[in-house]
Amino acid sequence: MKTYELVDEAWLTAGPDAVWEALLGELSGEARWWVPDNTFEPVDGAPDRVGALTRITVHTKGADKGGKKLRFTARTTAVQRAERLALEYVEGAFRGTAEFTLTRLEDGGTRLVMFFRASPQGQLAFLARLVDVGAMHTRATRAAFGRLNQLLSTGTPAASATGGAR
Repeated sequence: MKTYELVDEAWLTAGPDAVWEALLGELSGEARWWVPDNTFEPVDGAPDRVGALTRITVHTKGADKGGKKLRFTARTTAVQRAERLALEYVEGAFRGTAEFTLTRLEDGGTRLVMFFRASPQGQLAFLARLVDVGAMHTRATRAAFGRLNQLLSTGTPAASATGGAR
């Protein structure tokens, strides 16, 4: 079975507290910067509470544009405010982990890193033989991080970040 180990990162102009609040807002369903690729819905508790469950939907053609939707559920496993949020994918299209780390930069900005280690399940496992799911994940994450940076610096989402397979 295919396992993805991806690292995507961005250097954001906002400080860790603002990035942390934006990340928690997104995971709480605000849909401000990870859309149109992903949407999030809290199922049981706030995403910054260990044990909380969050439903993630990947919109393969963009939210509200039809196309295949990949759904999976993440359980929060570790929280260090404005530094680290760890998740475990417990059901649905992926099994594995994700971890967000935030590091304050000398200029007051933040280095945001997402570590994604997961295996596709069910129909997605078959699809992963035909489509580069890892590349799709990295493209969507880079675009989301770019929109986050734009949102935090101007209040309006846009694009640009780096990352990929490790």
